[in-house]
Amino acid sequence: MSGTGRTDDGRGRLGTVVSNLAVAVGCVLFLGGFAWGAVVYKPYTVPTESMSPTVNAGDRVLAERIAGDEVRRGDVVVFTDSTWGDVPMVKRVVGVGGDKVACCDKDGRLTVNGEPVDEPYLRAEGASSLGGPDAKGPASPQNFTAEVPEGQLFLLGDERNTSMDSRVHLQDPGQGSVPRSAVQARVDAVAWPLNGMIERPRAFAALPGGVSASGPLRLQLTGLVVGAVLILGGAAYGTLADRRSARRSGRQGVSTGAH
Repeated sequence: MSGTGRTDDGRGRLGTVVSNLAVAVGCVLFLGGFAWGAVVYKPYTVPTESMSPTVNAGDRVLAERIAGDEVRRGDVVVFTDSTWGDVPMVKRVVGVGGDKVACCDKDGRLTVNGEPVDEPYLRAEGASSLGGPDAKGPASPQNFTAEVPEGQLFLLGDERNTSMDSRVHLQDPGQGSVPRSAVQARVDAVAWPLNGMIERPRAFAALPGGVSASGPLRLQLTGLVVGAVLILGGAAYGTLADRRSARRSGRQGVSTGAH
């Protein structure tokens, strides 16, 4: 009977080791994911409807802290510029230094260096001469042309009818563009409400320089989820292992007493 007791004790010790290891690894992943996220990302509240329907007024977004030279066409960025009121604003980059941005071509599309850009993120305007009942209206209600100086960015809101963006500043130096250094972060996801990741537009990928790579948010979230599962699973397994060990010990005690 004593040999059986040692085996049960060994199983109990193994269960405790596995439980503690799972909880320890889970804590590292969970807390590490939070710490990594706090370093890389900063939350912002979108102040206006100028970026709807991609993000709406009052949405809480997660924006990756980046340097201005990391910005690519199609990025939704948070920036601050004195000409624009010296307050954080959220807009989409449609042109970079050296680009000629114009609107609209015969199909109502934005063009960059003469190349038309399809923008699926723009809101459908109902019936239009450009297509069927779900077709979008022109990419801008007013025509414009701008040449972006080197080191600058041309930005538009996704709500083209009401957005106060680079088109409003076309008569300013730089034709409405802002310096790359004005960018504070790139928006990767809408955290609240839970609308998910903001994908990079495919239309800009064909232009020189392509689009930016996705941030590490998905990896961080995976670490948080896996960490939480390991913590809860390890704690539950440890409790079950302790109970099984206690039941076995109780049965062995009764058996020993009977002899």
